[in-house]
Amino acid sequence: MDIHLGDISHIIQLSIAPVFLLTGVGTKLAVLTNRLARIIDRSRVLEDRLGAAGGAGFAEAHSELLTLYRRAHLINRAITLSTCCGLLVCVVIAALFIGDALDLALAKFIALCFVAGMLSLIGSFVYLLREIFVATQTLSRRNLPSVPK
Repeated sequence: MDIHLGDISHIIQLSIAPVFLLTGVGTKLAVLTNRLARIIDRSRVLEDRLGAAGGAGFAEAHSELLTLYRRAHLINRAITLSTCCGLLVCVVIAALFIGDALDLALAKFIALCFVAGMLSLIGSFVYLLREIFVATQTLSRRNLPSVPK
């Protein structure tokens, strides 16, 4: 079985769109890990404060810490789903190359992996949105100065 230069360029053309998608997923993973790092940093500060505090500061710090744990859990799920999406997109790219190079009928497998990847990406965005809602809900509950009417 000979693979010609024209065949390889056709295979590369087929894989361009999934590669761009993979770049976007990588960028999203960077955003998610940044959010998780900030949550972890804040949690460490609060854990230290809980160890040294007593009385009134304890309840507030404990409440914020519980919220941060919830946010971290949501971001972890978003990271997991984004990573699954990235892996599935890699499988799609590999299957495109293998299927076209070896003349295998992998269209249904490729479509299944692509749809599974998109569902993973959608789920990741849903968890990110939930985490953002939890974060902004916490912000609105803090003791902010009242705005005159």
